[in-house]
Amino acid sequence: MGSLSEMKNGLCLKHNNDIYKVVEFLHVKPGKGPAFVRTKLKSLTNGKVVDNTWPSSHKIDIVRIERRKYQFLYKDDMGYHFMDNETFDQTSLAESLIDQPKLLNEGMNVDVLMNAETNEPLTMEMPQYIVMEVTYTEPGVRGDTATNVTKPATVETGAEIKVPIFINTGDKIKIDTRNGSYVERIKS
Repeated sequence: MGSLSEMKNGLCLKHNNDIYKVVEFLHVKPGKGPAFVRTKLKSLTNGKVVDNTWPSSHKIDIVRIERRKYQFLYKDDMGYHFMDNETFDQTSLAESLIDQPKLLNEGMNVDVLMNAETNEPLTMEMPQYIVMEVTYTEPGVRGDTATNVTKPATVETGAEIKVPIFINTGDKIKIDTRNGSYVERIKS
């Protein structure tokens, strides 16, 4: 058991017979009345995000999490398959446990968060930025550069990303995996 003073983004805790990861939190001390903590929690079993408010004296059940390096192997009907980089053990994860599954590329190294007590995989985190090649996009139209005009582009994994019109097929782009958005073009 821990107190809400230990609350931070990324902390995993048990609540309502489920394991949640703290997405964001805010400690509020109003002028009148007791202080409280407002949180946004993401379920690690089904991916749903819930809002919750606790009084500041509330005790929380913190779950010990281990972060392990895994390599993405392939996807099939059983889910997404990963291999532990140290023990070479393989595990599969359901699509609901992965934030941006369309951005996974074979051979990509990722972090799998494991429940230290049960040794069960909870969720998978990709690096914050990845570099991918654009496999298809329509050519940009001259004269559309006055504003921030975007167009769809397909990257090597088949995911579709909105990119500026100056991006062409064959260009390498940096993608933010948290929201699947274009960051910048990589010069070769």
